[in-house]
Amino acid sequence: MRNIVIEKGDFTPMEKRQIEIVERKGVGHPDTLIDGIMEEISIELSKAYIEKFGKILHHNVDKGQICGGGTQVEYGGGEFIKPVYILLSGRATMEAEGKLVPMTAIALKTAKRYIKEHVRFLDLESDVIVDSRIAPGSKDLVDVFLRGPKIPFANDTSFGVGYAPLSELEVICMKAENMLNSPDYKKKMPGVGEDIKVMGLRDGDKIRLTVAIAFVSRFVKNLDDYLKQKERVNADILACAKKYTKRDVEVFVNTADDVKNGSVYITLTGLSLEMGDDGSVGRGNRVNGLITPCRPMTLEAVAGKNPVNHVGKIYSLGGFEIANSVVKQYPDIAELNITLLSQIGKPIDQPKSAAVQLLVKDGANFENLKGKVAYAVDAELEHITDITEKIINRKLRVV
Repeated sequence: MRNIVIEKGDFTPMEKRQIEIVERKGVGHPDTLIDGIMEEISIELSKAYIEKFGKILHHNVDKGQICGGGTQVEYGGGEFIKPVYILLSGRATMEAEGKLVPMTAIALKTAKRYIKEHVRFLDLESDVIVDSRIAPGSKDLVDVFLRGPKIPFANDTSFGVGYAPLSELEVICMKAENMLNSPDYKKKMPGVGEDIKVMGLRDGDKIRLTVAIAFVSRFVKNLDDYLKQKERVNADILACAKKYTKRDVEVFVNTADDVKNGSVYITLTGLSLEMGDDGSVGRGNRVNGLITPCRPMTLEAVAGKNPVNHVGKIYSLGGFEIANSVVKQYPDIAELNITLLSQIGKPIDQPKSAAVQLLVKDGANFENLKGKVAYAVDAELEHITDITEKIINRKLRVV
């Protein structure tokens, strides 16, 4: 048995707490967009390494930055006056065993493809400058990866956390943003841009959702049209939320609008980055797609980090994978938190500590579950390296 400790949680279950706050930054938010770009570059580099060398080589392309541009916007359209600048940064292996990997070409091509696939109205020829400053890493690190063991050694002494299950508010924030950014909804409401932020507050049994949406000017005729579209979106968000709760829900969309003076949230592209809003890797959603200050969290910025032995990434994703798996196996679990701690140079399937806080449902026996949960966690850690393959095959996302 690995270093697994199961203790009885001494915290109040999330659904019974007075206050809960949850945030979801949508796919077009500059922080989420740069996270997605850098993670996709890591995936494409990993695939190139596998093709040339039969394994993933060292890389950490996790220092991307979006510097916002400038636009002049009016109902029905507008124009760019300053392009958006996107910097791709980090370290990646360019050469090994006498073979070269075109990492700059891969990075630029991948970044442009990701933008094209996830936002509709950003012209890659005129509105965006994409610059790759990804540089070769240490030769020693390349050699370590080439001779790496079957079970990778942790690159650092670090930790990751996870929890399960999601609360109603967490589900609502995720589902609301997913709905608004779905292809079907864009066909129905093309004026709803990709830059969406959902902030949820639950105070007792009252849920309040404050939603920021960058509307696309070409689909908005005038102020009255904007207000009608906003009202319709508000109703759609409310209907979506009501599918997942019986609590009282109220929705507020674009509360910074100054209707009296005609100042409302319309953009040329449906993205706030066009007007100077910047984005940095690691400032957005955690690996479960949410920002949850009332839950265990880390500051780990996982997007773009190598998916082989970067334990900050592996253990962050692994924490949620383990928590969800164990909770599904044992319905008597009310809530489970897990913290995985690595020790540099040690196999990643042998954490220095796997600490579980366990809350059981009313009437359930903690002692009866304790051993079963420890066994289940141990079994999950046995296959922790599967996370690498899931990342490469896009079965696990970090945004």
